[in-house]
Amino acid sequence: MRVVATAGHVDHGKSTLIHALTGTHPDRLAEERRRGLTIDLGFAWTDLPSGERLAFVDVPGHERFVPTMLAGVGPVPAVLFVVAADEGWKPQSAEHLAALDALGVRHGLLVVTRRDVADPGPATAEARERIRSSTLGDVEAVAVSARTGRGLDGLRAALDRLVARLPDGNAASPVRLWIDRSFTVRGSGLVVTGTLGAGRISRGDILTTARSGRPVRVRGLQALGEETAAVRATARVAVNLRGLDKESTGRGDALLTPDSFLACPSCDARVHGATPATELPRTAVLHIGSAAVPVRVRPLGPDTVRLTLHHPLPLRIGDRSVLRDPGLRRVLAGLTVLDPRPPELRRRGAAARRAAELDDARATPGEASELRRRLLVRRGELTAMGVTVRTAPVAGDWLADPAHWTALRARLADLVAAYLAERPTEDGIPVEAARHRLALPAASLVEALVTPPLRLSRGRVGAGPPALPAAVTDAVGRLTAELAGRPFAAPGARRLAELGFGRRELAAAVRHGAVLRLAEHVVLLPDAPRLAAGLLGGLDQPFTVGAASRALETTRRVTVPLLEHCDGQGITEVLPDRRRRCADRRPPG
Repeated sequence: MRVVATAGHVDHGKSTLIHALTGTHPDRLAEERRRGLTIDLGFAWTDLPSGERLAFVDVPGHERFVPTMLAGVGPVPAVLFVVAADEGWKPQSAEHLAALDALGVRHGLLVVTRRDVADPGPATAEARERIRSSTLGDVEAVAVSARTGRGLDGLRAALDRLVARLPDGNAASPVRLWIDRSFTVRGSGLVVTGTLGAGRISRGDILTTARSGRPVRVRGLQALGEETAAVRATARVAVNLRGLDKESTGRGDALLTPDSFLACPSCDARVHGATPATELPRTAVLHIGSAAVPVRVRPLGPDTVRLTLHHPLPLRIGDRSVLRDPGLRRVLAGLTVLDPRPPELRRRGAAARRAAELDDARATPGEASELRRRLLVRRGELTAMGVTVRTAPVAGDWLADPAHWTALRARLADLVAAYLAERPTEDGIPVEAARHRLALPAASLVEALVTPPLRLSRGRVGAGPPALPAAVTDAVGRLTAELAGRPFAAPGARRLAELGFGRRELAAAVRHGAVLRLAEHVVLLPDAPRLAAGLLGGLDQPFTVGAASRALETTRRVTVPLLEHCDGQGITEVLPDRRRRCADRRPPG
């Protein structure tokens, strides 16, 4: 299936032409039939001579209904531009062409109607000349009369040539179906329609809605009025949904493949058209897909802007859209989304710097260029922006620009060296402190940066093999001499300080296992539990704390935390009466 939208001035015969081609009048509403004026989007289809099935999205031509026209044209890859031979080029012809040019539509066909009423030559020449300057370029033109049928066979042949040039929709892409209509069917529930430009939808699929983020199940599918189990791009499709009501969705919403799009409250975009970014109004309406959202416009550079959306939309890099002034009823510019997740602009001159960053940004996203611009980004986020990712993550699902990653590793080495120079008694800089100083979003990134000669140990990043600083080694030597002959006579706080154990020195000795800290100021040598086990084993079992103190020749200040440590090591065990016994001296039985 192929999909084509109409465009052109009001009452130039778009709907009549579609009726003549398909046998179906696209105007659905009684008021449209009564007034002879298309108000809402209409749909019809036909089989071309080649056998290709072609669906038409018929749009209104009146200036009051341009937003509806944009909702129909936005997701469609080609256009049937209609101009009446007896009236020629008109104001809405110009606005419709401006909208198509803004959207970057490149495939089209000019149809000059009412050839039975006036010579189609002048209207054809003028219309082709005006269209030639747009993205449509030099289009083929066909003159027809829907009333007499003259020229319709030639139009069908031209439509065959048009659809043969259209690119195939990528069925492997995630689904983003912009909803242009929603209604309820008795016995079936909610049905939404749209033009599927990419992806594939099957009965039973779980999708999410852009507006609510709620999961919904595809209950049924129709393509051109026929039930189907699956439909692939490009196609007109009606989707029967379970899990959503009509009040929760409507035109401008979208059905999405879960976790494949970002909800974007702002974006940076390139401006196309004669109006410089600096001359755009500060408020306008953004039209993309079937959505129309008020936005605040902030110029960044001559051709780049920051848009702040009234509500988030599922945007990707390269999306084309239209910026329109609803008050003046005119298209202001076309836009290409360059960044759907832009950084905040906080400091003076940030807008100009951001414009410079975006200077080489392109509509087709490249992995290398996006990594250079973002430096660090999660794989899923970059994929959701429309970037094909082939680079392996540096940590978890984090991707990094290679040059930035190399620079971070060098900065981490400098941080470690500076930290150890200021704090020689510590093993290295804490991972969280390094994360903060490097402005990294996750501690796992710091850990991934650690390569020799840096090392990671006990939550710190150090340099070289772990070693006790000289001052700590000297303090441990003095403590060893102090405890010679009385290994359990732990020095008090003042004596520890005299031996050289300040807070940092003591912490370093404990980390390296050079001393055993049992309590706030109870410090012994590491072999104290082994020595205690030998002495306590010679006591009558079970024994009291007092008996243990006498055997160890120390005070309760030392004995209590030492016994608790031995309990934890399985050397001793506590009995119900609070006495203890050595674990290897249990009575038999």
